[in-house]
Amino acid sequence: MTQGPENPYEPNQPNDSSSGDSPYGATPPPPPPPPPYGEPQSPPPSYEQPSYEQPGYGQPGYGQPGYGQPQPAYGQAPYGQQPYGQMPYQTYGASPAGPGAPYGVHPVTGIPYSDKSKVVAGLLQILVPFGIGRFYIGDSGIGIAQLLVTIFTCGIGALWPVIDGIIMLASDSKDANGLMLRS
Repeated sequence: MTQGPENPYEPNQPNDSSSGDSPYGATPPPPPPPPPYGEPQSPPPSYEQPSYEQPGYGQPGYGQPGYGQPQPAYGQAPYGQQPYGQMPYQTYGASPAGPGAPYGVHPVTGIPYSDKSKVVAGLLQILVPFGIGRFYIGDSGIGIAQLLVTIFTCGIGALWPVIDGIIMLASDSKDANGLMLRS
């Protein structure tokens, strides 16, 4: 019987590092040097191009852009399609503001207009300083507070509804539902 190495996983050959050979066979060649700066690098040899013979994820025909096709930016719809929930710019036979805004929308903020008028609310606040303008726009909490302050101060607190009416007339005010008051 021949005597093998004590460890069955060691090869029968002696480990001689001076010969340059590995105990398991030839030494692999060193990796190639990187290309000089500015030259394109080639893909690794195991890189494979995707096959377009069978459609699948990311290939044309399944709603996904194909390999190498530009991706739309986040939040943008593909060419020729409207994003979900947005109406096209020009609609025929419908209100330009849409069915949820029968009085139109504010040109800067885009908030729909209320059915209440800021002129009526402001004049009610100035002429009848008991918070009546606030009741008109549906803000009954502030209306009650203005009424009570005016009564308990014997009319001196009526300054609050008057100033509030001037502010309503001068700025873009909102009603109790958060809609902009019409001019």
